[in-house]
Amino acid sequence: MKVLDLRCAHGHVFEGWFASEDDFVSQSGSSLVLCPLCGNPDIVKLLSAPRLNLLTQRADAQTLTPSKPEQADDVSADLVAVTNTATQHETLMTAWLAIAREVVANTTDVGDRFAEEARKMHYQEVQAHPIRGTASLNETRALLDEGIDVLPLMLPESLKDTLQ
Repeated sequence: MKVLDLRCAHGHVFEGWFASEDDFVSQSGSSLVLCPLCGNPDIVKLLSAPRLNLLTQRADAQTLTPSKPEQADDVSADLVAVTNTATQHETLMTAWLAIAREVVANTTDVGDRFAEEARKMHYQEVQAHPIRGTASLNETRALLDEGIDVLPLMLPESLKDTLQ
């Protein structure tokens, strides 16, 4: 099993699991590998370090120790900064995906009838219930001017389809 770090044309980074490198190339070439956030099929494989099982801790220390002692702090600081940034990004993306899944699971998709349905609920023509859909900028402004609370939320294309 190969775990690859991937990135779409919009800069979203994610992991993909494939039986082999050839499997990734084949699926990617057939546009079967899609970004889980935006559904973009333009995917590139990022460089990633393989996991190496070295025999001893001493070998680990010799491999990672800089030749000059004053470089040790610089190397450690740079690695920590990159790790923290990547971890923060991953944490934010995970939280955002959880919110998006919650919204999709607990709302009714009314599509481009969003403004119409929101008005019906606001003016008590129908029973209020959580909805999601699309509205133009002008429709959104009009809803807000009427005192109807709406929240723009970009949902990943992959969450909009029925999950199987």
